[in-house]
Amino acid sequence: MKNSSKTTKLTALLLGLALTAAACASDDDVSAELPAAQAEEVAEEAMEDEEAMEDEEADAGGEAVTIEYWLWDGNQQPHYEACAANFTQANPNINVNITQFGWGDYWDGLTAALATNTAPDVFTDHLARYPEFVESGVLVPLNDFVEQDGLDVNNYFPGLAELWTSPDGERFGLPKDWDTIAIAANEEQLEAAGLTTDDISNLDWNPADGGTFGEVIQQLTVDTNGVRGNEDGFDGSSIETYGFGLEGNFGAFGQTTFSAFAASNGWTAVDGVWADEANYADPALAETIQWFADWIEAGFITPLEDVQSLGGTTIFQEGGAATMTNGSWTISTLSGDATSFPVAYAPTPIGPSGDRASMFNGLADSITTSSQNPEEAWAWVSYLASAECQESIGEAAVVFPAIPSATVIAQDAHAANGVDVSAFTTHVDDGTTFLFPITDSASRIEAAVGPVMESILRGEGNAAELLPAVADEVNSILGS
Repeated sequence: MKNSSKTTKLTALLLGLALTAAACASDDDVSAELPAAQAEEVAEEAMEDEEAMEDEEADAGGEAVTIEYWLWDGNQQPHYEACAANFTQANPNINVNITQFGWGDYWDGLTAALATNTAPDVFTDHLARYPEFVESGVLVPLNDFVEQDGLDVNNYFPGLAELWTSPDGERFGLPKDWDTIAIAANEEQLEAAGLTTDDISNLDWNPADGGTFGEVIQQLTVDTNGVRGNEDGFDGSSIETYGFGLEGNFGAFGQTTFSAFAASNGWTAVDGVWADEANYADPALAETIQWFADWIEAGFITPLEDVQSLGGTTIFQEGGAATMTNGSWTISTLSGDATSFPVAYAPTPIGPSGDRASMFNGLADSITTSSQNPEEAWAWVSYLASAECQESIGEAAVVFPAIPSATVIAQDAHAANGVDVSAFTTHVDDGTTFLFPITDSASRIEAAVGPVMESILRGEGNAAELLPAVADEVNSILGS
């Protein structure tokens, strides 16, 4: 028994202290008196506590183990630590150590750790990455665990659990949350331009002239002389506030940047999950990306260099961009104390397809084959996916949890903070979402397409020429 020697020492110490106190008490010091009978009572209670601890440890399954858990979002870490504390209270033999990394360091470190069999027991997984991990054989299938516990995967939002199964039916993650993309807008800059949240909630967009979305972006852009983008004398080479800001690099999939626009223009990255072909030669994509490049050059959208050096979210928070598209996981950041102005949210604009579009993604927790304690790791994963933990996360209003009741709690928590998040949830309600591309070659596709996207945004080449050229490389990767 791991703790029995420590407990015996504690019992002896308590007994010794009790007897010493009884022996040393003086007639003049009533408060110090501890009769021998009381000392014996203290000792008996200590012995009972020891026996209870031993029984508890035996019931808990033996010696304690520590499950290493990795995640990348610092905003979520303290709330998952609270889940871990509740979990350990119910499972005294399982401790959870949570480590948080920045996005880039997270995946670099995880990839290296998986390659050397030193990975954490459990980690937060992403749809863009997990198929490659499955192909590499570094994830533990969860089917047997799910079956032995009788876990009902229908407890989650429809379709979420299915995303984490391979073509042969093996499950490699349990859903923890979901997200969509919407427009975030600086309400002070909207007001200064004579606009309201309603004005940006029903916009349309097209790659020819930008539609009413383009008109709003021009109206919100202000040069260093105070001239707006839709006024005479506007200087697009010297900008004080951009009408629209990029959240980050475009990359291959453009989750928070171009994806909503390209999808509303009729583009799909891949034809289904685990597809062996992609659609990077589609003119609908080229039109979309070229529109971004042209509007960056005109001074209405933040230049890529600024985004790479300062960060798109930081630029927005500091007032350098009046609007941006971003994910629901950033609501607590954009509407938090680090932002000095109120932020309004609106659905993405309606595109040439006749509808809006918003990328739908969901994270899950996966167990690695590096784990020496897969049973305990499963206990933690199943708790993370439980209503108890997810409703706790919902109360923190940092993400939309995978269980519907927990998402309602998150919505209510945001509303209590004065934040209307319906712009994100309406895409799910209206069925205007599309999946993050699920492929077993995401990192290789990113390496091929990312630099091409950057070249287009910098004005170093035309999208209609460069994207079809890289499309063959992508299809070769998928077909290999």
